[in-house]
Amino acid sequence: MQGAAETTPRRAAVIFVFITVALDMIALGVIAPVFVPLIEGFMHNDVERAAAVVGAFGTVFALMQFFWAPFLGVLSDRFGRRPVIIVSNLGMAVDYAVMALAPNLFWLLAGRIVSGVTSASATAAGAYIADVTPAEKRAGAFGMIGAAFGIGFVLGPALGGLCGQIDPRLPFWVAGALCLLNGIYGAFVLPESLSREHRAMRFMWAKANPLGALRLLRSHPELSAVAASTFLSTLAGIVMQSTWVLYVTFRFGWGPGATGASLALIGICSSVAQVAVVGAYVKRFGERVALFSGIAFGAIALVICGWAPNGWLFCVGIVPLCLWSLAPAAGQAMMSRRVTPQEQGELQGAIGSIRGLAALFGPLIFTTAFAIGVARGVPGAAWFLGAAIICAAVLPVLREHGKEEEPAVAGAA
Repeated sequence: MQGAAETTPRRAAVIFVFITVALDMIALGVIAPVFVPLIEGFMHNDVERAAAVVGAFGTVFALMQFFWAPFLGVLSDRFGRRPVIIVSNLGMAVDYAVMALAPNLFWLLAGRIVSGVTSASATAAGAYIADVTPAEKRAGAFGMIGAAFGIGFVLGPALGGLCGQIDPRLPFWVAGALCLLNGIYGAFVLPESLSREHRAMRFMWAKANPLGALRLLRSHPELSAVAASTFLSTLAGIVMQSTWVLYVTFRFGWGPGATGASLALIGICSSVAQVAVVGAYVKRFGERVALFSGIAFGAIALVICGWAPNGWLFCVGIVPLCLWSLAPAAGQAMMSRRVTPQEQGELQGAIGSIRGLAALFGPLIFTTAFAIGVARGVPGAAWFLGAAIICAAVLPVLREHGKEEEPAVAGAA
């Protein structure tokens, strides 16, 4: 009876964090359809300069996540997950209001910087999941969080497009309202997951930065191995974000409708895979097998997409592309086993920094590969490069043959 009683609050907490992340991602996605046109308006419709500014904004956003994810993670280790999640949501609400009212490019950039900081609160959400979920079930729970990203990826731009037709500034207000409601909801509903006895004794600046995060990742051989694999897998995945629209437009002649439908399809299929497949697969085969399987599915998918001579075969690649989600969920679960409860935020911050670093360099790498490939008659070159990178993600983990261990024992921090 006691086990069943404990399961219900844990499940409710996971569902809440799922909703929190989904709303955050929807809020980010809502502004996507109008963000570029808004910048073009500030640049007096100078498309070339606007493209450079959009690229700079993306770089700034990735940099903020790279630097701030460890800070918010360590902050949550010291003061708890709940206040970090709630304050981040409220901060994002204010930030979107600033962007909605932005009279010039400077204010829009300031808003983008703040949104990059506050969106790094996903680190606290990941730590929350690790707090309330048994080690053997964390991969499935992390898969649900990945599904929340997929839902936001689909619903956000769709909602933003509808709102943008009414008023180009309306999507910012909608995004702010979603974050505000989420923060208020969390303030009344979300319980704290990290008990006081498991919190870090003090806030340590030496840990609250990317270099400090790297020190944690080097503290255990398998931790550093899976972290290296996570970076390479994440970097390979940037090929989709940076070249999808360019590729399908050039290769298949798809217009905005077909392109949007393909993105919606991958978002839906990915969410279904992460909810229905990840947990069951890890339970049946274990985390290490799931990690290798996800990497294999990713490599196969990128080769299919890069080779596909027509749109139908390209869509076939979406199936293994979605099963790639086994890798990040299993890897994150494996890493969470290696640290104590008061280090979970620090770990999730380190993972956030790794992903931020991949997001920083990935777009330039893959857009350059795409341009070179097109010039040389190999339009799928960026996808083939992604496949090579994800294959390399196997190597660090192959060197570590450790068994799946028991979670680390809590100690003083």
